[in-house]
Amino acid sequence: MSALNQGPTGVSRLLSPQEIAVSAGDQAPFLRLPERTSVYADRALRLRQLAAGHAMRDFLLFVADLADAQHVLLQEMPALHLPDAVTLGEAAGSGRPPLPVEAVGLDPPWREVLRNLLRAIQPRLAASPALNVLHSLQAADDEHLDRQADRLLAGEMLGLDFGAAPLIAAALQVCWTHEVLEVQRRFGDVRPFGRVVDTTRCPCCGSRPTSSIVRIGDAAGYRYLHCSLCATQWHMVRIKCTHCESTKGIYYLQLEPIAGAATAATAAAPGAVQLECCDECDHYLKIVHMERDYQVEPVADDLASLTLDILVSDTGRHKHGVNLMLLFAEGDQ
Repeated sequence: MSALNQGPTGVSRLLSPQEIAVSAGDQAPFLRLPERTSVYADRALRLRQLAAGHAMRDFLLFVADLADAQHVLLQEMPALHLPDAVTLGEAAGSGRPPLPVEAVGLDPPWREVLRNLLRAIQPRLAASPALNVLHSLQAADDEHLDRQADRLLAGEMLGLDFGAAPLIAAALQVCWTHEVLEVQRRFGDVRPFGRVVDTTRCPCCGSRPTSSIVRIGDAAGYRYLHCSLCATQWHMVRIKCTHCESTKGIYYLQLEPIAGAATAATAAAPGAVQLECCDECDHYLKIVHMERDYQVEPVADDLASLTLDILVSDTGRHKHGVNLMLLFAEGDQ
């Protein structure tokens, strides 16, 4: 059992939002692109760590298996359509993401990625109810797959197959992660990715974040939002709402174990996973702290701390982020 308590901000001396913005803008790199060799491997490892003794053990292990398959697929991707230098320049000039999810039409090879993923994951689902979902996707025609993918990318819950959504999302994540890395490889000399008008959305693909992470190492103390689709991380100063960008009414909640009861409903170290809540717009987003648990991973730790979302949903607050591995119909969370 756990109690929901207001936690520390994690800032040793509370600077004004203006001071934070000035100092952070000068020192922190704005973007951290995913690493092809580790982004999904690290996620799988963390999910298995969190699964031990967790109430959601089976589901966390399923997502870990998906992440393993994503890692393998990302190493040998089919050719995908990429924007040219002119298109990238136009996006940069207008402050738009260069690989937007709302682009007209999905690149057909995404279905090849999905079907390869389904083949890779099938042996691990031999005794699972999810095997029926996998078989239905394998039998589905291209039109059905594209329609489901379009709904998922647009955030349209009506008509979305929630059972199949994690599998479809996993394939789309691999595609967009690959596209980001390929665009950077081909056009890195012209800096294809940069700041966009809507700072609450991914500057590469325009998706919502899953959560945010306070890093250690070369960006120690700086907060980055983690894209739910392409795994890019982009800098946003701390103590600032990730939805309305207000610096007023920001506070933090975290789970605390109750003395004599079971352990907290997250396997992360105490205080490593918090909710950053905003009184101005009634939205929140998870924030994970590497300095408190250096193995935290934004997607894995968001899933493993679902109890936080359930508890805060009773207060009427809305989640700014989205975890494509666990989607809810409107009003269900």
